[in-house]
Amino acid sequence: MKWAQVVKLALGLPEVAESTWFGTPSLKVLGKGFVRLKDEDTIVLLVDSVDEQELLMRLEPEVYFITDHYRGWPAVLARLSALRTSGARARLEAAWRVKAPRSLVRARDAPAASPAPTQRRRPVPRSDRERRRPHRPRVRRRRSRWGLRLLPEAVEAEEWMLDAEDLDVPEAGGHRVPA
Repeated sequence: MKWAQVVKLALGLPEVAESTWFGTPSLKVLGKGFVRLKDEDTIVLLVDSVDEQELLMRLEPEVYFITDHYRGWPAVLARLSALRTSGARARLEAAWRVKAPRSLVRARDAPAASPAPTQRRRPVPRSDRERRRPHRPRVRRRRSRWGLRLLPEAVEAEEWMLDAEDLDVPEAGGHRVPA
């Protein structure tokens, strides 16, 4: 495979343009680089994580590798001479997904949209809206003097009220001696 073939495959993805990155030819999605030519036979592909990088190198060591410069960074080097079209297409799309905005990825993943209906949706009567989502009264919460949140039921039952003895607080002006 050659760089021209990689470019041809990548230009099939939405919003991809040829550019330069670190002085070498690259492909970018909306200005964000996702693949670049490192040298005549090597390309740099972004991956989702370092784990994916390690998995690719373990599964296809003759194609994917890294140098010390890329260790710990979510990118993998690929030998163009060993890369096949199907593998290149899958890797390019995965790298594109790393850098493409979510809205663009969602638009690509969405099935072909059916034509928009010509009839406008009628507003739902108010009584039906209330039936679908019942109104929940707003609960006023209080805080005790110790900063605990008190629910209305707990305030009425005084379940959260604690005495100083329950908290093991020393007396004012003196120290409590352990028994």
